[in-house]
Amino acid sequence: MNIKHIYLFTTLVITSTCFSQKNNSNLEFNTAKKGKFYVYWGWNRANYTKSDISFEGPDHKFTLSKVVAHDKPQDKFGFKEHLNPARVTIPQTNFRIGYFLNNKYSISFGFDHMKYVVDNQQNVTINGFIDDDSDFKGNYTNETITINDNFLKFEYTDGLNYINFELNRFDHLRFIKTNPAKIYFNTVVGIGSGVMFPRTNATFLGRPKNDKFSISGFGASIKTGINVTFLKHFFIQSELKGGYVNMLNSKTTNSSVNKAKHHFFYLQRNIVFGGRFSLFK
Repeated sequence: MNIKHIYLFTTLVITSTCFSQKNNSNLEFNTAKKGKFYVYWGWNRANYTKSDISFEGPDHKFTLSKVVAHDKPQDKFGFKEHLNPARVTIPQTNFRIGYFLNNKYSISFGFDHMKYVVDNQQNVTINGFIDDDSDFKGNYTNETITINDNFLKFEYTDGLNYINFELNRFDHLRFIKTNPAKIYFNTVVGIGSGVMFPRTNATFLGRPKNDKFSISGFGASIKTGINVTFLKHFFIQSELKGGYVNMLNSKTTNSSVNKAKHHFFYLQRNIVFGGRFSLFK
């Protein structure tokens, strides 16, 4: 079972549950959220726009234009990769904890663990120079070069980690007639910002890679979604999230003077599961 099947299964369950409820407008349940906490965990898929990646160091300065990249999901959904606590960062995951300021607005903190992989064997335009002993030494002006393992491997597979704060708004969809004590629906919209904390997996001109996590840039995001709360305390939430990432200092080698920078937009699809609770009465 893959992530797409999970989306479909969840949608069918929610829909069937909704229509199984009696259309009784007199059913009442306190859906107030003020003062409550919530926490969720789930998974994501992401798409990225093309980006111009600039590489800088004492013996090189060049830009690769319109570089294509993709995410790296697990092929199948299962306990080993998605539900095993010892391997929680292997899939592309989302975690968040939040607090309701009132019945509509919440603040939250969390991380989006995306993955970003530059497509291998793609042809791109290069401008700049490389002045070392490699086969790629030379000056380049609007020339075509192939990204391969001999030249460059560039990815954030240990995480394009977006650590961020969000402000969210929840609105109860009262026109969907359900028994709120069993299930009810909310729309969710939100804005967020934070820092990018990846471990860049880059093999660059055969040089030793940097294998440490570091703050490499910043991001901003907006999202919309549907929250389905059931049995008073539990929920499933589906989100569509768009964002901007600016990587100002991605480590390309084990020398701090070598770096890459680029910026791009992304579109993320999330499915998360969580709970809502009160710490104080």
